[in-house]
Amino acid sequence: MSKAVWGRRSFLSSAMAWLACAPAALSANVEPGRFLPRVKIALAAGQSLYHLPLTLADQLGYFKQAGVAVEWSVHESGAKAASSVLQGQADVLSGSFEHLFFLQQKVQGFQAFVQTGRTPQLSLGVSTRPGLVWRSVMDLRGLRVGVSSLDSATYWMTCHWLMNHGLLPEDVVFVPVGSAPQVVEFLRSGAIDALCQPDPVMHWLEQKNEVRVVFEARSLAATRKLFGGMVPGACLMTTADFLQRQPERVQALSDAVVHALKWLQTAGLTDVLKAVPAGHWLGDRAIYLSAFEKLRESYAVDGILRSEEVMNAWRAHSRLPNGSALARVVPEKTYTNAFALKSRVRFSA
Repeated sequence: MSKAVWGRRSFLSSAMAWLACAPAALSANVEPGRFLPRVKIALAAGQSLYHLPLTLADQLGYFKQAGVAVEWSVHESGAKAASSVLQGQADVLSGSFEHLFFLQQKVQGFQAFVQTGRTPQLSLGVSTRPGLVWRSVMDLRGLRVGVSSLDSATYWMTCHWLMNHGLLPEDVVFVPVGSAPQVVEFLRSGAIDALCQPDPVMHWLEQKNEVRVVFEARSLAATRKLFGGMVPGACLMTTADFLQRQPERVQALSDAVVHALKWLQTAGLTDVLKAVPAGHWLGDRAIYLSAFEKLRESYAVDGILRSEEVMNAWRAHSRLPNGSALARVVPEKTYTNAFALKSRVRFSA
């Protein structure tokens, strides 16, 4: 059997294991006979490093300790996850802060209440398959770029990168591919020429020499360079109605996440490996840990959202296609620190 065929089968078997544990690997383990109030969280790429703080809060028992049972609703894209919250199918959204700029236009008072990431944690790679020429950024013109959907963070980040390098979004062809590991097959089959996704998938492809990463917003330095300053990354967010009706559940979620962020600050690689289900590793724990090391600094420290970072994100997003609609959005109203501040005191984060 050739190495190419073996590599493909190996990845696919790992991908199936990845999917099999979604959302089972993120299920709340509640003691028999003990009732805990439940919260359904909608998200995409549930087993990615993007949501590592949530994985840790669950696997280390912090949600249960805080007094809440979490049910996970996994979707192909952040946009679909957001829609499920708008439709009342989930209570809370875990995803890119930038979703709030559009959610605020649909539901007054939709707010982020705890931050889990402080960079976008995304990268864009171009396929290394034979015949695909890459000399400069301008070679992106006309390429088919895989994104999770046309109104998700992978699309927005690609637009930011293009516009920052003298291109326009219409200079490429965007192809929605979702966010599960099978996106690799879109790349290998030639259905797309480039791909924007979170890790560990992108780092796995990079290490296997299947993509050349040309843009990244994993690190603090790369994020500052792209946006001229820091911006919020992943957050938990919900409607004003849920914030007002279920403040205890919101506080429990915030406490569990900040507790996990605190744990993450001093955790070693072995600690992380023990806490994260093997199904998240994509069959290669060394690559998984290498991807984590690249992202370690990108995780939030205390869950607090900063006003200047929110303003940076608002200004950047206003420059994107249809960004003029953001003039009706008041940045200061897109988040609240009321819950995270209490969590920070409790855990000295």
